Amino acid sequence: MFYQRKIYPELLAHAQLPAVTVLTGMRRTGKTTLVLQLLAELPTKNSLFLDFQRADIRELFLEKNYEVIRESFVTRGLNPDIPMIVALDEIQLAPESPSVIKYLSDHYHIKFIVTGSSSYYLKNLFSESLSGRKKIFELYPLDFGEFLTFKNVPHRTVNWVEKPFDYLEHRRLFAYYEEFVRYGGFPQVVLAQTEAQKHDILLDIMSSYINIDVRSLADFSDERNLYALAKLLAGRVGSRVEYTKLSSLTGLSRPTVTNYISFFEKTYLISTVPVYTKNVDREIVKARKLYFCDTGLANTLSELSSGAQFENTLYNQLARLGGVQYFALKTGHEIDFILGGNLAIEAKETPIAGDLSRLAQMASTAGVSGFKLVGRHKSPKFTNYAWAGSVQNNPAP
Repeated sequence: MFYQRKIYPELLAHAQLPAVTVLTGMRRTGKTTLVLQLLAELPTKNSLFLDFQRADIRELFLEKNYEVIRESFVTRGLNPDIPMIVALDEIQLAPESPSVIKYLSDHYHIKFIVTGSSSYYLKNLFSESLSGRKKIFELYPLDFGEFLTFKNVPHRTVNWVEKPFDYLEHRRLFAYYEEFVRYGGFPQVVLAQTEAQKHDILLDIMSSYINIDVRSLADFSDERNLYALAKLLAGRVGSRVEYTKLSSLTGLSRPTVTNYISFFEKTYLISTVPVYTKNVDREIVKARKLYFCDTGLANTLSELSSGAQFENTLYNQLARLGGVQYFALKTGHEIDFILGGNLAIEAKETPIAGDLSRLAQMASTAGVSGFKLVGRHKSPKFTNYAWAGSVQNNPAP
């Protein structure tokens, strides 16, 4: 069964344009599934799907005579007299392919749809050879709305910034949100029936990341050090990245730690969040805060506290809606998130009225006009906050 992702309509529209359609993101987020669905729905059925995980396909794209590659498309069933569509999966495994794509696009107007598991590779790979001839789409684990779609649970979007706590919606969807917080949004994990299956799939995703992405994309000599650092970072979700401390804890040099963390971010494992800079004189530091792409994945590396799980999950929900920053004072007081530069958001597992007063004061200090508490649980009396499960759509008008 095909469950439509929010990105799909835009992806389908671009797949019908001449420019190269590039779909990237961490592995196991569903890129191949989306491409196969595109090929099924596109008006032109003169299409071909090639997977670069196959050695013979990689070898084909090493051919110096690009006409031979085009002829191979014909021998695989494409009609050369009508427009061709060629989908290439896992393109990061074929570094030579962009020049092939450019030549065949220019000379034969072949439409290419390509997928890959890393912005680290793909954005640089295509920066010059296909400049102006491509559009990159990034696919992430499911957001909570997509999670509910995969569960076949009816849901609706609301203006969560203006709407107070919705008790009925919280009661109806609370158990689903708790599962989402614990196990994250990788499609296979969401569809798995048991907790043991979910755990095994998450372990397999992390193993694939280390054994495939790291080996194919980076020249790191010791994958064990990389994995050890990933575990250490998972235990620091929501904290500032302190390179010197991480270097001391791991025994790795500071430049090595810096390189590893940069690799993690460029391959979608983590995100680092910048400080809000409107009031520069009131900032505490320029250090960035750390979050994992998926809370379930972070939990396989380090058993996160309940609060860290919630904060990491909410970050990923907000990151789908716009740019996210944080704000901090020298006193230690912080605003967890600032969305789009104009909405201060504080994550509280069970909000109370005092939390809202403090947030209002901090937002004023930061020079941010809007503010909203986002809570995980039902507060006994207080209702002036949004339930985290309702944070599925952009609040901007």
